[in-house]
Amino acid sequence: MNSVPIWDPHQYLRHSGHRARPFLDLLARLPEPPAARLRPPRIADIGCGPGNVTALLAERWPTAVITGFDNSPEMLALAEKEHAGATPGGGRLDFREADAAYWTPDEPYDLIVSNAALQWVPGHADSFARWIDALTPGGAFAFQVPGNYEAPSHALLGTLCALPEWRTRLAGRGRDFAHVLDPADYLDRLTGLGCAADAWETTYYQLLPGEDPVLDWVKGTALRPVLTELGDDADAVDAFLGQYRDLLRKAYPAGPHGTVFPFRRIFAVARTPEA
Repeated sequence: MNSVPIWDPHQYLRHSGHRARPFLDLLARLPEPPAARLRPPRIADIGCGPGNVTALLAERWPTAVITGFDNSPEMLALAEKEHAGATPGGGRLDFREADAAYWTPDEPYDLIVSNAALQWVPGHADSFARWIDALTPGGAFAFQVPGNYEAPSHALLGTLCALPEWRTRLAGRGRDFAHVLDPADYLDRLTGLGCAADAWETTYYQLLPGEDPVLDWVKGTALRPVLTELGDDADAVDAFLGQYRDLLRKAYPAGPHGTVFPFRRIFAVARTPEA
């Protein structure tokens, strides 16, 4: 069984507007790093994917030196092609291979962020201490993760993978990503590490265009472990996607203006004490 999904950055970016919106909301809540008054901020983006939201950090802090970390060669290749290098404000963007499950900062950071990545990492909250320890005084750690694992889109995927015809190959594949805590749990973890913290949740009612848009959405995210496991077995891929498509059509019927796809997101921002 393949443990690491193979990512398709172009499929992921098909819904880039909706996917980036929670990060923009998170970005609006981020404090200014105290060190930014004296020098360019140093920023890390854990699970940067194709780099499109990493680039938004450079717009917020034009002089910043920003590194995006990801364990997907496909994502990193596109990020480096589209976004790496000097930024117009005098800063710099670069990208490195690293697994969020094991990443340990090797230098101080003014800001560490993660956008829709930690849900793939079992026990990710256990890493908060070492990430926060790497922050400069007054630095911040902030993230958002999907919180919709009880929604039909994800619950049906788990149910389908567990059916007799699929369970031998796909048991657990529909729940590979469900490692998210409640906002209150994140708040407790972060304040327990000595931070001033805030946590909240938002449900976005996304209007998706086109035919079977919810299926198209999950092809870029939750379906990646399934598609990776089925690999080049075209008949199995077609059969699985056909069954899943029919379930999604009933759960998310198309309306006259598109398909409404509610999506819950969980956010947290933690700040260390200033010196």
